[in-house]
Amino acid sequence: MKKNNILFIINPISGVGKQKLVENAIEKLLDKNKYDYKIAYTEYAHHGTLLSLQASIQNVDIVVAVGGDGSINDCVRGLIGTNVTLGIIPAGSGNGLARTLNIPLNIEAAIEVLNKKQTKVIDTVKVNNKIYASIAGIGFDALIAHEFRQAKVRGFNKYLSLILQHYPFYESQTYKIEIDNQPIEEEALFISFANSNQFGFDTIIAPSAKVDDGFIQVCIVKKVPIVMLPFTVQLLLFKNIDKSIYVKTFKAKEVVVKNNTSLIVNLDGESVEMEQELKFSVNPQSLNIIIPKSNVKERKEPSWHSIFNQPLFPIRNQ
Repeated sequence: MKKNNILFIINPISGVGKQKLVENAIEKLLDKNKYDYKIAYTEYAHHGTLLSLQASIQNVDIVVAVGGDGSINDCVRGLIGTNVTLGIIPAGSGNGLARTLNIPLNIEAAIEVLNKKQTKVIDTVKVNNKIYASIAGIGFDALIAHEFRQAKVRGFNKYLSLILQHYPFYESQTYKIEIDNQPIEEEALFISFANSNQFGFDTIIAPSAKVDDGFIQVCIVKKVPIVMLPFTVQLLLFKNIDKSIYVKTFKAKEVVVKNNTSLIVNLDGESVEMEQELKFSVNPQSLNIIIPKSNVKERKEPSWHSIFNQPLFPIRNQ
């Protein structure tokens, strides 16, 4: 049986302290009957894109991104439209795309997924001259992404503390949007343009989003009054944020956002300053990716589920 050539691209900054663990796990657990492997390390921002692009023309069959959503997206940009398959070993903070695809966060289990080599073809999204695989956002979302990326200590607690710090003082903005050529104007705290369903940390902002349906899920989120925040957070935790009266959702193949000034955009956890006009479009079936064989995860409700077993929050009628 012909072996596949596999390149692991490790971001040594993601998951500080995990680098040696990953190297040891690869050597110990990767199926050597199936794979010949090499390891490369990113040395600067977006180096993963160059390494992936080089791999795609050097007889590499699989590129495995070891890192967080930003590191994974760097590799995606180098592989889009090629025959090279992407694998993921999650080593970041939020790990949004890995969670969406049910890829284990445990290193050893993620390597077992690689060994079984079940593949899926998913969409990616283009915004102006940028590509992303998971989710993009403007407004408050982009501010938090920027602050979180600059933080010396990351993790869910830091993510939450930044939200609590900035939320009371952040002013909503009015956006002119075209959704499949239909113009609307909305005041929003933030707007998400989702290929996958979440930011990370299992924070599901777009419950209906699917990575292979050929659509972008547009989520327009209004600023929630402080008194209603606990109920809205409850909806978010139970994957029902789209039921909130403060959220509007649309499915689209193309979206245009127009603004009077340049926009800061959150692209899979990376904040990027872009033009006054953003054009989003789907690249259907453009990325081969390795997923768990079942790709079905039973979600256990949090232990406090019984406390909130009544619909105490405002829900939009369907």
